[in-house]
Amino acid sequence: MIKHNKYIFLLLFLISGNSYEHDKKSYSKAITIAIQPFNDIPKSDINFVAENLKKMYSKVIIKDPIGFPKFTLNKSKTRYRADSLIKYLSNQTKDGYLTIGLTTKDISTTKGDFPDWGIMGLGYCPGKSCIASSFRIKGKNKLEKLFKVSIHELGHTQGLPHCPIKTCLMRDADGKDNLNEEKEFCPKCKNQLIKKGWVLK
Repeated sequence: MIKHNKYIFLLLFLISGNSYEHDKKSYSKAITIAIQPFNDIPKSDINFVAENLKKMYSKVIIKDPIGFPKFTLNKSKTRYRADSLIKYLSNQTKDGYLTIGLTTKDISTTKGDFPDWGIMGLGYCPGKSCIASSFRIKGKNKLEKLFKVSIHELGHTQGLPHCPIKTCLMRDADGKDNLNEEKEFCPKCKNQLIKKGWVLK
């Protein structure tokens, strides 16, 4: 009877060991999210986004702040082109990494008949880079909203499209600030991120 129990223990140990090695390999293959702050954004804002992001994804680093490349400024020199910025960030992103830029500056992109549409964030879907700006964010919970914009754009890089569910973090802003209504990823979006290695409750 004692021998039998030993064999069971050994079998369970081997199974759990194999499971640990599998998890370890999966983790090592997971991408690292690099927060790339531009030199205008306060360190406290960067840390707030990083700390909340780490609750959902383990491999997060903060890079040293950088300046804005001159070619990313729009023709009227009033806004930075989000599409140019994420292209620049993507070119600077190594394999195995995903970059999110953070700024307080106004950013824009082309939308329909509007060649310079002001936005809060933009990301490749899927892709290696995205950007979030606090310029158009209003309210006392500005940092919480910045995090929601950040996580929304990161969701796009993971292949998530806009979601029709109003409380989902992947909801389309459609030119409005609906961030207070967004609470979490809906089950469908959440499951897709979990498959990518995200730790979501």
